[in-house]
Amino acid sequence: MPNTNFNTTCCIVGAGPAGMMLGLLLARSGIQVTVLEQHTDFFRDFRGDTIHPSTLQLIYELGILPDFLRLPHQKTYQLRGYIENNPITIADFSKLQVQCPYIAFMPQWNFLDFLKQQAQQYPNFNLIMSCDAYDLLKNTDQICGIKAKTATSEIVINADLVIAADGRHSTIRDCSGLEVIDIGAPMDVLWFRLSHQEKDPNETFGKFIAGKIIIAISRGDYWQCGYVIPKGDATILQQQNIQDFRNKIVNALPFFSNRVQELKTWDDVKLLTVKIDRLKQWYLPGLLCIGDAAHAMSPVGGVGINLAIQDAVAAANILITPLKTKSVTLKTLAAVQQRRELAVKIIQKIQMLVQSKVIFKVLHKDEPIQIPWLIRQIQKLPVTRQFIGKLIGMGIRPEHIANEKS
Repeated sequence: MPNTNFNTTCCIVGAGPAGMMLGLLLARSGIQVTVLEQHTDFFRDFRGDTIHPSTLQLIYELGILPDFLRLPHQKTYQLRGYIENNPITIADFSKLQVQCPYIAFMPQWNFLDFLKQQAQQYPNFNLIMSCDAYDLLKNTDQICGIKAKTATSEIVINADLVIAADGRHSTIRDCSGLEVIDIGAPMDVLWFRLSHQEKDPNETFGKFIAGKIIIAISRGDYWQCGYVIPKGDATILQQQNIQDFRNKIVNALPFFSNRVQELKTWDDVKLLTVKIDRLKQWYLPGLLCIGDAAHAMSPVGGVGINLAIQDAVAAANILITPLKTKSVTLKTLAAVQQRRELAVKIIQKIQMLVQSKVIFKVLHKDEPIQIPWLIRQIQKLPVTRQFIGKLIGMGIRPEHIANEKS
């Protein structure tokens, strides 16, 4: 197998939301950047779909919002759901003082393709698909690049800085030996799609009934659904007939009764293993971890994509000048973690509370659920829904695009 060696200023491993956004921002500032993606394309059903107001604001600041909004998407101004058959509204985004006061639901592969097209306008941006980064290059105590392979060649990339943005199962993080704090999660999610029919509701929503939680995301011509299960129960369920699972879906959402047969076998149902963790330290000399590689998030609130993008923007704002002047130090890398870590810890703490106080209890409940006192108060007080909307929609310490360009 032939070898290929080349140099780049910054090598980003992983072309997910964090990697692609950071690649775009660095290329926009005139920095030579190479992004590696192990898959042949961006299509993965279980990837998150929620583009929050904080991310839409960043797209606006980049001056590319009109192009983005031409892509197919659904707008959600309020986060709604059902407890048994009682409608509830948890969060209201419509009062946010931003360009787009709503969540845009868009398949992540479309979003990543959009970022790729924007980044490829810059000649110093290089994206290599079907390229598996499997090890780090080290020069004494300094990481100086990566080793990767494609179907036809071995690749050695020498880089001033390596960014691990390769997700919650990060190979680069594993190679680094950085310490992981495993927080855990009491649930997993079974992910599947069903057709959307003319008389269906158009809203995206969640439904909580005794022993069951199901999320239904309207994608126009089909529903992307997540069925929440207790951690580790997937193996037990998949040993049963698929009809048993179809019955559980219809029990929660009866309007699916005329199409659950679209799930022909368990091959039509994908398992998303939920985890919450974070690195104690996000960096080493020559290496920085961001996004899920630094902190895996629960699906609660759909904030994972947006936190990853906030990491990318903070990293770009801090790294652009040191990368240009070849003066990236440990202090530089530590500044990224210091900027983003508090927001991550707060959001993970909230997710843990929701998982333990709400999701765990619902999944193990036998009797019909009564609407909790707190939820009843939220329904009465619009200002509370707006506060939750701001917390979910904008996050903690939202970032902004620096004006520096090449």
